[in-house]
Amino acid sequence: MKKVLLLTIAVIAIATMAACGNRDQVTLRVFNWGEYNHPDIPRLFEEETGIAVFLDTFVTNQAMYSRIVDQGAEFDVLFPSDYMIERLILEGRLAPLNFDNIPNARYLHHYFFDLPYDPEGRYSMPYMWGMFGILYNTTMVQEPVYSWEILWNEQYARQIYMYAAARDTLGVALKLLGYSHNTRDITQLHAARDLLIAQRPLVRAYQGDLIRDSMIANGAALAPIFSGCAWYTMGENEDLNFVVPIEGTQFFVDAMVIPVTSRRQAEAEQFINFMMRPDIALMNAEWIGYSTTNTAALEMLPDDWRESQIYWPTDEILARGEMFRDLGDFRQEFYDAWMMVLVGAGG
Repeated sequence: MKKVLLLTIAVIAIATMAACGNRDQVTLRVFNWGEYNHPDIPRLFEEETGIAVFLDTFVTNQAMYSRIVDQGAEFDVLFPSDYMIERLILEGRLAPLNFDNIPNARYLHHYFFDLPYDPEGRYSMPYMWGMFGILYNTTMVQEPVYSWEILWNEQYARQIYMYAAARDTLGVALKLLGYSHNTRDITQLHAARDLLIAQRPLVRAYQGDLIRDSMIANGAALAPIFSGCAWYTMGENEDLNFVVPIEGTQFFVDAMVIPVTSRRQAEAEQFINFMMRPDIALMNAEWIGYSTTNTAALEMLPDDWRESQIYWPTDEILARGEMFRDLGDFRQEFYDAWMMVLVGAGG
């Protein structure tokens, strides 16, 4: 996914390598979303284990895939989202995890057992999760917000952001039309595409991270956004609120996996185990603002976090969620439909 505070940093080298005088030191190469772990994690892991961490970041799942598949970059731990994990499994690109090396897996919340993208939980360790919904400014939007339909309301022309991602934004239109966002029906997909094209005159811009910052600064009235980003923005601007629409939405999980090309699988599993340790999971959760998958860390969070329907949705809200699945050959149809939306939008 996906998702939180994605301030792109081309390469962050946080490793003490041979130049520092230890030519025998093991170095793990970790590929994560930007600012998706506490900045002290590499240092703490190295201090405890003697294993250095070289951290690189990506902005989208597709960018991560292109880097490791098309460019052949080698990493030991990846943090992809659900549907991308499914694709990597189907293509034989992930190594099964040895859970003997990950005893902290016992802290995984039961919500994340046997997820559809990895039914037996053999290849992935869920890390963070959340839902996609509508962030709105209560000083600009007085009417009740409960449906994706409000993003097509002409009253808010040029005060609506849309998310600059094919699956996420086409998924909004598909849900509004009553369809699955995993549809492989070309008629349904084209109906969603046309709905977005009709919405274009109302859209202020198609953006990613800038949505968060603009909404904090009262730059627009409405925007689809991920729950972790919503949680952060609401802490910065008390006029903002977040809702999961009644038509349904995306329920996502980002997880830690090990590519089959890794030559450091045991050390990679040691890193995953470290990330699942309750105090480390708590540190990451508080830094990122996304919902943790770790039961012990959840219990240590402040009451207002655990009781928030944004940070930890109720069962009723969770029931509105649908997880993205890999679309196989049909994924090209989504990208083609999305390009038609962007071209029509002048970008």
